[in-house]
Order: sequence, then C-alpha cells, then structure tokens
Amino acid sequence: MPDYSKLRELVSHRVVLEYDTGARIVGYLAACRPDSGPVQMVRISRAELIDADGRVMETHDTLSACPNVLTGFRLEEGPSGRDL
Repeated sequence: MPDYSKLRELVSHRVVLEYDTGARIVGYLAACRPDSGPVQMVRISRAELIDADGRVMETHDTLSACPNVLTGFRLEEGPSGRDL
C-alpha cells in the first residue's frame, strides 16, 4: 500500500483529493483514520464533490472518504453466479 502518512500533517488544512476521472473532493481535512498506522480513511469537513468539468455536485458538512488507490470493485449483493 502506498504511504499516505503525509495526510496526517495536513489535518486542519484545506485539501484536494483528486481522482483519475478528473473528479475531486475539496474541503478541510478533519481527521485521518485509524488514529495510528497507515491512513485508510479520512474525514473532511465543509466538503465539496466536484466533477471533472468543475461543477459542484454535492456539498457536505462532513464526509468520510477513502484517499487510497482503488484496486478493484465487485457486486456485493444480488446475483452471485452460483448454481443453485
């Protein structure tokens, strides 16, 4: 896993989390989770979710987000592909 420890130094600062799609989250970094060890989640206050064209899609007083690189995704519920 990449080292996201630099995020701990940015708590209380205004930050931008940028994604490969061009979307981004802008707000004040309120906390890193867990409190020690590798950063897995962050809490952002006064958060704005901005699309690739720069339009604000949503605003939140607080928002939890994962700043890490996405390594995959899968269907969590619904058809499982098993033969019954």
